[in-house]
Amino acid sequence: MATDYYAVLGVPRDASQDQIKKAFRRLARELHPDVNPDPKTQERFKEINAAYEVLSDPQKKQVYDLGGDPMSGAGGGGAGGFGAGFGNFSDIMDAFFGTASQRGPRSRTRRGQDAMIRLDVELSEAAFGTTKDIQVDTAVVCTTCSGEGAAPGTSAQTCDMCRGRGEVSQVTRSFLGQVMTSRPCPQCQGFGTVVPTPCPECAGDGRIRSRRTLTVKIPAGVDNGTRIQLAGEGEVGPGGGPAGDLYVEIHEVPHPVFQRRGDDMHCTVTIPMTAAALGTKVPLETLDGLEEVDIRPGTQSGQSIPLHQRGVTHLRGGGRGDLIVHVEVTTPSKLDPEQEELLRRLAKLRGEERPTGEFKPGQQGLFSRLKDAFNGR
Repeated sequence: MATDYYAVLGVPRDASQDQIKKAFRRLARELHPDVNPDPKTQERFKEINAAYEVLSDPQKKQVYDLGGDPMSGAGGGGAGGFGAGFGNFSDIMDAFFGTASQRGPRSRTRRGQDAMIRLDVELSEAAFGTTKDIQVDTAVVCTTCSGEGAAPGTSAQTCDMCRGRGEVSQVTRSFLGQVMTSRPCPQCQGFGTVVPTPCPECAGDGRIRSRRTLTVKIPAGVDNGTRIQLAGEGEVGPGGGPAGDLYVEIHEVPHPVFQRRGDDMHCTVTIPMTAAALGTKVPLETLDGLEEVDIRPGTQSGQSIPLHQRGVTHLRGGGRGDLIVHVEVTTPSKLDPEQEELLRRLAKLRGEERPTGEFKPGQQGLFSRLKDAFNGR
């Protein structure tokens, strides 16, 4: 046996057809004359082409494995030529571009594209979940032609240029022999059929634009950027093909009082220094209704008070986040004479030796009078 085709492709004798094809593609990318014009490389390219011609054909491979001449008899193209080895030109195209070339007519029916819209929701809706009606402008199946693309009473016809194959072939000669190339039919664009009378409603596309109303369920706990997938509610494909998916992206509208951080919510309450010193209860309208925030005596500005389970519902798992109330203590900027006198007496009663804020006898009553003075009583 003059040539070891397995050695030429660098594969074992028990190699599968997939291994043979991969080896051929790899070598074709390296040795193709357009990539490497060296004469020695061109001879090597002829060898791998001849080897692939034999080993990729089950009948020729069987003759070769039994010691016969696979290129003799009918259908033999000669091992030295380009001939039948490049009859399947898609293998060479696949070697260079990574995908097989189009074979046969392509379908007019294809899957539609996905679509996405943005939906504004309030904080309470994001926290507890809701349902909303949305309007979507997408492509739907043409009701006039039912997606066929042809006018009523007509139908698609076989292309007379490619005879329904969807591609046309051309044979050219080169120094390596004859090369057959295929390309999509220019008359039918590769479909294999033509539509002589397109549908007047969709112009042959099989789909039209339409506005629809959909009801979307918003789960509790969604956040900015959360996407809800509605399968099959996107664009209908050309030729009335299956629809893509619709994605609803959540945009949470800023709340005038609460700021969300994850599943926790934060807010700030402002109290006078007398209320911070003596303690008080501040009414606060939460997502769950009116509640009272307990301000303990001696509360400092910047201190946080958590209200557990008053935040946003966890999207995955049970429970809720917390509502964190930040206390801001205000200091009066203008004092009348009575208020100023009271503060001076308070400072004198406290003394520098007692900076911890503990009351001395008589201070509690002074604080009450000071509070009344600030409140105009």
